[in-house]
Amino acid sequence: QEKSCCLSTALFGEDSEISQDQLFELLKYAALGKCHKAAQPSWCHIYHQSHLAGVVVVVLHEMSQLHFYRFYLQFKHLRKVFRHRFTLTPSANFPVSLYGEGTNLKPQNTPQGLTSTSSECITKSSDLQCDPIIRRYGDKKQGLTSYTLTLEEQKENDYPIEGSPGCKGYISTECDQQRTDSSPLFGLDCEMCLTAKGNEVTRVSLVDARGQCLLNELVKPERTVLNYRTRFSGITKKMLLPVKTTLSDIQTRLKKMLPHDAVLVGHSLNSDLQALEMIHPSVIDTSLLFARSEGRRFKLKFLAKAVLGKEIQCEQKLGHDPTEDARAALELAQFFIKQGPTKVAELNLEMLLTAEKLAEVSQNKTALQLQGCGFQEQLNEPPPLSKPCFLDCLQVTGQKPLLLGRQGLDSSGLCQSNLSTSNKQILQRALEDVPLSKFSIIQFSLGPEYIASHLHAGLYEKVRSKLTDMLTIYAGPFEENFCMKSVKKEFGRCGPIQSLTVVTETFQPYVCIQYEVLEAAQLAVESLNGAEVAGSCIKVQRPVTAAMLDCNVLIKELELDVENESVIYVAGLKKSLTETDLQEEFSQLKDLETLFLPKDLQSGKHRNCCFLKFQKSQSAVDALEAINGWTMKGSKLRSRNALAPGHLWRWIWQMNHSKGKQGKHIFYEKIEQLSDSEQDLRKKVKKLDHHIKKLYRSLQNNTLCVVLFPGVN
Repeated sequence: QEKSCCLSTALFGEDSEISQDQLFELLKYAALGKCHKAAQPSWCHIYHQSHLAGVVVVVLHEMSQLHFYRFYLQFKHLRKVFRHRFTLTPSANFPVSLYGEGTNLKPQNTPQGLTSTSSECITKSSDLQCDPIIRRYGDKKQGLTSYTLTLEEQKENDYPIEGSPGCKGYISTECDQQRTDSSPLFGLDCEMCLTAKGNEVTRVSLVDARGQCLLNELVKPERTVLNYRTRFSGITKKMLLPVKTTLSDIQTRLKKMLPHDAVLVGHSLNSDLQALEMIHPSVIDTSLLFARSEGRRFKLKFLAKAVLGKEIQCEQKLGHDPTEDARAALELAQFFIKQGPTKVAELNLEMLLTAEKLAEVSQNKTALQLQGCGFQEQLNEPPPLSKPCFLDCLQVTGQKPLLLGRQGLDSSGLCQSNLSTSNKQILQRALEDVPLSKFSIIQFSLGPEYIASHLHAGLYEKVRSKLTDMLTIYAGPFEENFCMKSVKKEFGRCGPIQSLTVVTETFQPYVCIQYEVLEAAQLAVESLNGAEVAGSCIKVQRPVTAAMLDCNVLIKELELDVENESVIYVAGLKKSLTETDLQEEFSQLKDLETLFLPKDLQSGKHRNCCFLKFQKSQSAVDALEAINGWTMKGSKLRSRNALAPGHLWRWIWQMNHSKGKQGKHIFYEKIEQLSDSEQDLRKKVKKLDHHIKKLYRSLQNNTLCVVLFPGVN
C-alpha cells in the first residue's frame, strides 16, 4: 500500500508565527530527508518524507499578508486548499536568503576554451591538497574498484538496496560483488516520462567498455503518461504507440547481458536504477566521482565538454540521446581511472565552470538588451558577490532546483533558472518543468505598477478601516439615564472590548462598542439583537458603509474556511480561570486537540475568551451545541464557530495598536487613485489565484506545496 505524506503541526493561535529559519527547516527536511542527514523541523512533523514526490515553493513577489486579507474573497482556491497558514516574521532581504544573488567570481587567467590545459589553468600543487577530489581519493592512481560506491554511499545517495523497504518487488541483476580492477565497465542511461506511478522508463541504453551500443530500446510505460517530458527525453506519444516492450522485458535482457562482475557506470545512476526497478551492487556514479565541495555536483553536459572535449545534449536536438549520455559517462569514468585524481584535479573544473557561467551571463546580458526588457542598468553593473542562501544546502542532491520568474532571479548557477515576461508564460513553463524537478521555486508578480508605496499604504488603510468596522457594533436605543455598567457587562460576555463610547448625536442614546476579536462582534449581533439590555429592547448592528455591504459574505467565507472548520470560539470566561482550569473544564469534550487562550500582547494578561480546536469538524459542531448555555464558575458561556485564525488575530491586534502611529494624510490623498486601479487589481489577483489552482492540480500526489507572501521586507 502506498504511504501518503502529510504534515502536522501543533502551532495554533498566537503561536501561528514562524521565522525564516523555521521555514527553511521545513523545506530542507522535505527536500533532503534523513538520507542526507536533514533533521525533522522543530515546529512541525512530516510523515513519510521518503515518499515525497517533490517540493514546490510559489513566491508571490512583494505581496504580503495585507494582500491576502484585502483580496480574501478573490483568493478562493488558495483558501480552499491550503489549510496550514502562518505569519512569517519580517526579515531583511528574504528572497536573497531563499535563492541567493548573482556571483562575481573573476578567476585570474580565465581559459580561452573549456578544454584548455595550458599552464595558466593548472592549479599549483600546493593548492591541490585542498581539492575535494584529492581529499576524497588521494593523489595516487588506483584501480576501478577504488571508485565504486560502497554500500553506505549507495544508501546515502538513494540507490536501490537489497532488502530496503522502498525496493520491494525490485529485480536484482544477480551480479556479485567479486569485482576486480579488470572487471568490465558498462555505461547505462535511461529516459523517463511522468505517469500516475511516478517516473517510468521510456528508453534504455547500454554501452560496453569500447562504447559500442548493446541496447537502445523504447519501453512502454505501465501507467497512463501524464507528461512525456519531450524537451528532455525526446520521447513523444507517437513514438510509443507501436511499442510492445515492457519494463519486465528490459529487466530480463539486462540480467542476461551483464556478466557476474559487471560494473555499471552512469551520471546520477540511482535515478536510472530506481526507474528500472533494478538492484546492482557495483556502480560508479560520475556525478559523485568528479567530487565538488559541499556535496555539489557537475552536470554531465559540462563534464563531457570540459574533460572529454565533447558536445552532448545539444539544444538543436529534440531531447537527450541516452546512448550518447551513457557513452559520455563511461568515457568520463575511464578518463578518471586512467589519468588518476591528480590529473583530474589539475583541470581545475571549478574555474572552468565559472568561466562558462560568466560567458552565459554575458550572452544573457546581450540578449536581454536586444529584447529591451528593462534590465540594462542592472546588467551593466558587475554581479554582486555570492552570499550564502537556502539553496546552497540542496546541492548535496546533485540536482539543480528549478527557478521560474520574471525578476532576473538567479545568476549564481544554483538553479535551472528561466526568465519569462508574464505570469501566464511562467505558468506554462511551470506546468512543463515542475514535474521534472524535485525542488521548484515559481515566482509570480502583480507587476511593478501595483507595488508602489502609496498604493500599498492605501491598501493598508482600506483593510484597517474595514476590519475596524467589522469589529464595531452599534447598540440602542437606550433610556436617557441607562446604566453603562450593565451594558458593558452584557456585551463583555461576548468577548474582550477594545473601547465603549456613547453616541450623543441621536435622539436617544446609542452605544458604540469596538471588540478585539471578530467572533465577539458577530456573537453580539447574533445573540443580543432584539434582547433587553439595561431596561431597553435594543437593536444591534454594524456600521453601514459601502465597504461593509459584503460583510455577511465575508463572515460566511471566514466561517467556512478550512482553517476554521474544526475551531470554535468560547466567550464569557472569568479572568481568574487559568489555562489549566480550562483544560480540566473542557476535558469532557470529545476529540479536543488544542486550547488557545488569547493574551494581551503588551500586558500578557489573558482575555475572557478562548478558542478550542478539535481533531474532527463534527466534534466541533457537537461541542458548540454542548457549550452554549454552560455555566462555568458562575459565568454563562457563549460560543460560535471561529472566524479569525491565529495569524489574523495577531494582525488585527497589531493593527489596533499601531493605527495611531500612521499619519492619516498619507493615505487619503491617494485613495482616489487607488480606487481607479483596485478593480483591475482584483482581476489580477483572481487570475493569480487561478494560476495557483492550475499549477496545484498538475502536481503529483505527495508533493509539498508552499505559497509565500514575502512582502517588501
